[in-house]
Amino acid sequence: MFMGEYQHTIDSKGRLIMPAKFREELGDSFVLTRGLDNCLFVYPLPEWTALEQKLKALPFTRSDARAFTRFFFSGAAECELDKQGRVLIPNNLREHAKLQKDVVVIGVSSRVEIWSAEVWQQYSEETGVSFEDIAEKIIDLEL
Repeated sequence: MFMGEYQHTIDSKGRLIMPAKFREELGDSFVLTRGLDNCLFVYPLPEWTALEQKLKALPFTRSDARAFTRFFFSGAAECELDKQGRVLIPNNLREHAKLQKDVVVIGVSSRVEIWSAEVWQQYSEETGVSFEDIAEKIIDLEL
C-alpha cells in the first residue's frame, strides 16, 4: 500500500527521485500515465494489469468509455528507476501535470500520484474545506 506525502524536485532532464518508501513496491518496472485532476498516476505492473482488465470490460459501444480508455492508455509509459532511484518523466506527461520543478509525490493506496506542488496546494485548499462534505457523501459507499 502506498501512503504519505513527499516534496521533491524534477531536474532539468525531467527526472524525479521516487521516494524510497515507494521504490520496492513499484518494482523494477511500472506504468506512469495521465491521471485525473491534473496529476500523474503511477501503477506497479500487477495493479496496472488489474486496471487494464477492468477497462477492457467497459462497453466499447459507449463513447465515454472509449474516450476514457483512449485518454488513459495513450498517455501511458512503462518506466524504470535508474540506480539513483530516479524516473524519467516523458515530456507529454510533464506537460499534462504542469510539472516544472517542485512536485509532490503522494501515496494513494494502490497507486502513486505525482503533482505539481502549486496544483497540489490549490487542490488541497479547495478540497480541504469540503472534506467533511465529501466524507458524508461517500458514507453511502459502505466504507
